[in-house]
Amino acid sequence: HVVKKFLGLISSQNIPVYLIDPLVLGLIDKDIEQIRTTSDGPSPECKYFCAPRDFTTFALLDKTWKHEVDLFRTAERMGFQWLRVLHKDPRLDGMDDLSGTEIPLHYIFKLASHAIHLVVFYERSGHYLWHGPLRLKQHMDRKFVPFRKLHFGRYPGAYEKPELLPVSLDDLKVQIPQNPSNFLEEIPHSRFLECRYREARAFFQLYPDDASLEAVEFRKRAKSLLHLAALTLNNLGVTFWLSSGTCLGWYRQCNIIPYSKDVDLGIFIRDYKADIIPAFQKAGLPLKHKFGKVEDSLELSFQGEGDIKLDIFFFYEEDDYMWNGGTQAKSGKKFKYLFPKFTLCWTEFVELKVHVPCETLQYVEANYGPGWRVPVRTWDWKSSPSNVQDNGVWPLEEWDEVIQTY
Repeated sequence: HVVKKFLGLISSQNIPVYLIDPLVLGLIDKDIEQIRTTSDGPSPECKYFCAPRDFTTFALLDKTWKHEVDLFRTAERMGFQWLRVLHKDPRLDGMDDLSGTEIPLHYIFKLASHAIHLVVFYERSGHYLWHGPLRLKQHMDRKFVPFRKLHFGRYPGAYEKPELLPVSLDDLKVQIPQNPSNFLEEIPHSRFLECRYREARAFFQLYPDDASLEAVEFRKRAKSLLHLAALTLNNLGVTFWLSSGTCLGWYRQCNIIPYSKDVDLGIFIRDYKADIIPAFQKAGLPLKHKFGKVEDSLELSFQGEGDIKLDIFFFYEEDDYMWNGGTQAKSGKKFKYLFPKFTLCWTEFVELKVHVPCETLQYVEANYGPGWRVPVRTWDWKSSPSNVQDNGVWPLEEWDEVIQTY
């Protein structure tokens, strides 16, 4: 009854919402083929919107609608109580003069004992959708709905932009993501970390940014290499994240470190695929070296444009830590870099939706020690990292396999 009234309300205002409720989408997903082909005839039973729960969740694309006042007036006339949650626009945080601008992130409409949670999605420059956190301000009624049970808003989230499918469910016309199972799979991995703009500004006050032609050119090439690497790995379905100096650049200064010489990515060894090397070669990035093997200390390096390279480090998981390996080509010496366990979050970096370790500070500190805030231009990968350990030597008879340089 409440969903029906809500759909009537938003249709009277021409607001194009779509259904993102995980419980309802889970039911829909089981019947998706049937739902796609069924005509709009009356349905004999109420199957989807009558499952008992406290609220139903819909989404709204920010740029599709602007007239809040009319919506709230009409909602009140229809008997709804409403709550609007605003927050600062993080897209403007990088710009000093605009960082106080607030935008609507969540709306809640309540009628009797059921509530509609309307999540506002914003399109970001990496061509993905972002929603903000649901943070209540001091004066807000914390008993308005069971906030802890809401599916969206505990933290900001990032999603691919779904194609929408108009369907008829329980005699109600709604839009749903065309592929509900894809959307449902994104939910548990959607957590988003914003770049630390304020800290980056403070960093550049201490260490003015290098604006030389060489630095500008390097950043441009590194950005296009990162975009190409992301495209290649995403097409293969391989999850990766910003690692080493690329991760430090994102965390410390929201940018690529101009003297870093390369782009660094991490991949869990469980996600390794044999077609990674041919895929990069096909994308125009020849293999520069391959060290280690899948069972132990694998790393790949590809040659980008000019003298910039792409380094991919594969991470192995032990009971209480993660590690990646290093190999010295001329001596066969092995090194091991230890990291505390971490999970992956989305962020935006150089206009790309990309993963970083959620526990970024611990990750960066493991690699660069407590002095990570201070730029270090001379770096020896065998001795500078604070998490490096000797890991023996490759047996001579394995060198042909484990030390390949091109």
